[in-house]
Amino acid sequence: MDPSRGSLVATVAVLHLLLFAPGMAAAFNYADALAKSIIFFEGQRSGKLPPGNRMPWRADSGLTDGAQYNVDLVGGYYDAGDNLKFGLPMAFSTTMLAWSVADFGKFMGAELPHARAAVRWGADYLLKAATATPGVLYVQVGEPGRDHACWERPEDMDTPRSVYRVDANKPGSDVAGETAAALAASSIAFRRSDPAYASRLLDAAMEVFDFADRHRGSYSDSLSSEVCPFYCSYSGYHDELLWAASWLHRASNNASYMTYVEAYGMQLGAGDDDYSFSWDDKRVGTKVLLSRGFLRRKLQGLQLYKAHSDSYICSLVPGTSGFQAGQYTPGGLIYKEGESNMQYVTTATFLLLAYSKYLKSSGATVSCGGGVVSPADLVALAKRQVDYILGKNPAGRSYMVGFGARYPERAHHRGASMPSVRAHPGRIGCDAGFQYLHAGGANPNVLVGAVVGGPDSRDGFDDDRGNYAQSEPATYINAPLVGALAFFAGTTRK
Repeated sequence: MDPSRGSLVATVAVLHLLLFAPGMAAAFNYADALAKSIIFFEGQRSGKLPPGNRMPWRADSGLTDGAQYNVDLVGGYYDAGDNLKFGLPMAFSTTMLAWSVADFGKFMGAELPHARAAVRWGADYLLKAATATPGVLYVQVGEPGRDHACWERPEDMDTPRSVYRVDANKPGSDVAGETAAALAASSIAFRRSDPAYASRLLDAAMEVFDFADRHRGSYSDSLSSEVCPFYCSYSGYHDELLWAASWLHRASNNASYMTYVEAYGMQLGAGDDDYSFSWDDKRVGTKVLLSRGFLRRKLQGLQLYKAHSDSYICSLVPGTSGFQAGQYTPGGLIYKEGESNMQYVTTATFLLLAYSKYLKSSGATVSCGGGVVSPADLVALAKRQVDYILGKNPAGRSYMVGFGARYPERAHHRGASMPSVRAHPGRIGCDAGFQYLHAGGANPNVLVGAVVGGPDSRDGFDDDRGNYAQSEPATYINAPLVGALAFFAGTTRK
């Protein structure tokens, strides 16, 4: 045997043992991790904070956002460790929170109201951004270059709060499509608890989707350096159009959206195999979502999406014919790229569990060449990823702030790294804040529940505030994890 071939076989065998260890006994308190993963979003809130906000070191911020343009853009979420409101990742985070509630809300128990509140905080903002001005979608508040040149608490920020928008002349089908998806998914999350609100969300989603489809173009082209390289739409806008139509069909059961999927699916990427799911690229997520229609409702036009979903799953499963070697760390963590890799871990984990649910409900399995992968195998693989995040890894550390005995203490996050307004009422200016970025000690404020960017390809992690690639948290890392933690909190043996 070729030595390199033998090495690969051995590596795959070790990975298989590592990732599919038997048993589903609880390794961690998943209910506690779930609660903390939701609390994180309260630390990311912009606007007027409600009574009982559970991140007590935070205070009101961004209370005049949009005012200079005569539009109310107060609220929403800061995307990560800065004080900017980027529409594309915020909408994706809201979509994933809503999908978590829609598919795994029954496992959330007492955390379900908190999860819905997290969805509503994002959806309320997106609703305003989408309906404030006819024919316009507001997609960003804040100037990235100016914001990143300062290290300020959100409560102190005095950098320009410029507002950016897309319209018929400057289209943004990608960000508009994701906004439509977020509003549609959120309508499902509130269908039973607040039908009137759900109806408003769905109506707005339909309007935004029509705008996205009618005026096609990428917001990266329209807004250029204001969104790039921060949240460029590298995948283009086709994936968001198909994603949004899929969510609108699930939310409304309106046959016109399925007609759209069937008519334009191939043009919009249905035939492409893709192997990562993120705020930028929705292709794999769309295929899993549409597979639900094929598996549960036997919609034959969606069979292609089941085949492509299988291909994605097979790429993650060692020992299958479609397995793509080299995408796991030695400790068993999915690894896609060096900057904020944990976002790909949490999205993949969510898709594994959602697809497992859809397969199980219809008695189906994953077809990997001549082999078969069961829904239980997908759950086992997902559990390994969640357990790694929570502390079952070579370093023996949790990557969720505030969870476990050993967790990141120096998250790259302005508010967490500086004295709170309560502790230090005096303003801390733009340049003065950098002393806290470069300080060696732990953050004075615990950003409970934040999952940071995570370890490198060899499971190495540097708990360094300046290493944003590994130490910066983000809403789009946490949002998919909420659903995964809910599943394990509700189904794992104690």
